[in-house]
Formats: sequence, C-alpha cells, structure tokens
Amino acid sequence: MSPPSEGKGFSPELRASIFHFMVFASTGVSSVYFAIWLSNRGISPDETGIITAVPVLVMLAINVLVGRLADKASDWRNVIIILSLIGGAIPIGMYFVSGFWGILLVWTLCVVPAAALVPVIDAATLRMTQRRGTNFGVVRAWGTVGYTVTTALAGPVIGIFGESAFLPLFLAFSLLRALISLQLPRFRAPVQTTPEPARPTARRLRDALKPWFVLPIFGLGILYSTHGVLASFAALLWKQQGIPEGIIGPLIAVGAAAEALMMFVWQRLNLKVSARHLIIFAALVAVVRWSLMAFSPPIWLLVILQLLHSVTFAVGYLGGIYFIANWTDEDIAAEAQGFSYVVQQGMTVVALLGFGWFAGQFGAGAWLALGAFTFVGAVLVWISLRLRPAHN
Repeated sequence: MSPPSEGKGFSPELRASIFHFMVFASTGVSSVYFAIWLSNRGISPDETGIITAVPVLVMLAINVLVGRLADKASDWRNVIIILSLIGGAIPIGMYFVSGFWGILLVWTLCVVPAAALVPVIDAATLRMTQRRGTNFGVVRAWGTVGYTVTTALAGPVIGIFGESAFLPLFLAFSLLRALISLQLPRFRAPVQTTPEPARPTARRLRDALKPWFVLPIFGLGILYSTHGVLASFAALLWKQQGIPEGIIGPLIAVGAAAEALMMFVWQRLNLKVSARHLIIFAALVAVVRWSLMAFSPPIWLLVILQLLHSVTFAVGYLGGIYFIANWTDEDIAAEAQGFSYVVQQGMTVVALLGFGWFAGQFGAGAWLALGAFTFVGAVLVWISLRLRPAHN
C-alpha cells in the first residue's frame, strides 16, 4: 500500500481533506434517512434504537484495540485503508437482508469500520500537520463541510427519486470513501527525525492514565456528549415550542457552518492558551448555551446560540485533540485518541438516557440539567490543572 508521491500532484493535506470530506459525507447520508428507511420496513422505534445503539456498544469494546493496531503498523494509513475497504464492501449486504436481525447484523458491520477509522485519521492527520507545520483545523473542517453538504442534498435527492434511492446513495458514498482512502499520503515521517518534545510524553497508554490526564478526557467526553443530545433532541423540542419545521433545518445548518468556519480560521487566531483552558472555555460557553435553550428562546436568539457551536464544539474538540497529542508520544497517537473516543461515546449514552428522562419530566427545562452536566465537565478539567499546571 505505497502512497502516492508527496512531491507530485495534490499535497498530503489536500488528500487528507478530501478523505475527511468523504468520511463525514457518508455519515450524513445515513443520518438523513436511515431511521425512515427502517420504519418503512416495519422496524419499530424500539428496534430502531437497538440497531443504532449496537454499533456504538461494539465501538466501546474495540476502539482502543483498533488504535493500538494502527499505531503498531508502519503507517496509520494502512489500517485506515483496510477499514475503508471493509466499510465500502459490506453495505452491499444491505440489499439482501430484511427484518430486525438481518438488518442489525449487516448495519453493525457497515458502521463499525467507518466509525473505527475516525480517531485514527484524526490522530494521523494531526501528527502529519504538526510535522509539516501546516493547519490541522483546515483539514478537519472539510469533514464538517462534507457532512453539511450531504445532509442538505440527500433529502431532496431521496424526495425526487423515492426511498429506493437511499441504499444506492449510501453504498455509493461508502465505495467512494474506500476509493479515496487509496490516495491518502504517508502520515508518519519517512525517517524518525522528530525532535525531542518540550515536555515528557507517555509512550504507553497505561503510563498516561493518571488523574491529571484522565480528568480532562472525561470533561471533554461530557462536553462532546451534550452535542449528541443536541443532535438527537433539539429538532423535537424546537418543534414542540412552536418553531416551524422549515426553520429547524436551517438552524441545524447554522451550527455546522459555524463549526466549519472556526476550524478554517483556527490557526489565524494564534491563541496563546493551553489546550485544557480551551476545553474549560468551551464548556462554560456550553453551560450558557444549554441553559438559555431551556427558556424557549425566539428564533433570532436560537440563531445566536447555534453560532456558539463554533466554540462549544469546535474549540472543545480542538482543545481535546491537542491536549492528547501534547502529552502522548506518536507511538500511541491513535490508541490515545481511541481511548478518548470511547469515553466520549460512553458519556453520550449517559447524557442521552439522562436527558431523555428529564425531557419527559420537564420538557425544555431538561436543557438546564444538561447545562449542569456540562459544568461538571468544566470542573473536572479545572481539577486537572490544579493537579498538573499547563506548560507555557
């Protein structure tokens, strides 16, 4: 699996950007119509919940292992390509299954490889851009662009051609993701000429798992999980408070656009603060954002709150990924990001279950509980700074 020459054609950053676009574009296709597709095949809401939850549970079990295997490979791209090829071929099986058990099995096999490569490509791209002195935020932003574009276009396409267009679209994007993975650059340096880090870095994950390191991972996981709640419940609660359905889609798009814009301009901001301070700042802004959502704000205020996605998600995400990279060696880059991803998914399950209960009891008031949960995340990161202050 020799990558194309880095001296000719597209730059490594551009090739990685194209792949990020396709990774999240394929996710966008399924998020638009998969639940409806299941319903049209007689799958109940409870069964739909199981079908969407099982891949997450599988990822909780295997993500760190996948990261460890990727770190041991000669280059991270090898594992990314293997996962992409598997994730591109298996969706063909969706044409040959029906009923709960068949769909559950094949859909899980579709989702797991695609999800498993996300922390690996994040870790690999960050290390490559740090080595080359380029902008990780711009590369990662194209993933958000891919998701936004496909969620905007997949609905109208399916509306024109009918639900029979869903599987061909999903398969086409999965195959394109696999094909584009073959053009990924080499992410590791050909020769290990990386200078010694300015701070000691852990070479094994177990050496990193100290309270001052783990607490920010859980704080970040809490912050991440609240955005999972936003994706799952915002449209429903906005509709209940009287927001027209035609406005809900654009409101969601505003958040995605703000996230992408922040990542595009990130390096130009040239912020001189530590990664953990960034996570705390993002979490505190999120406390304000979720708390205001509890008071059924008017549309103009919802637009402003959606623009805060640029801070609550984008800044928190970038702070988290840099924090992990700053304190772990390249030898465990994917494994460490995989550990963070596991915590994020676990916290998402907790947040969704808790918010669902609060929403059933208090309606929009459940956003206040989410704000309190986010504040706990900020406190965890603050305790970490007290245990081990940030380097300049």
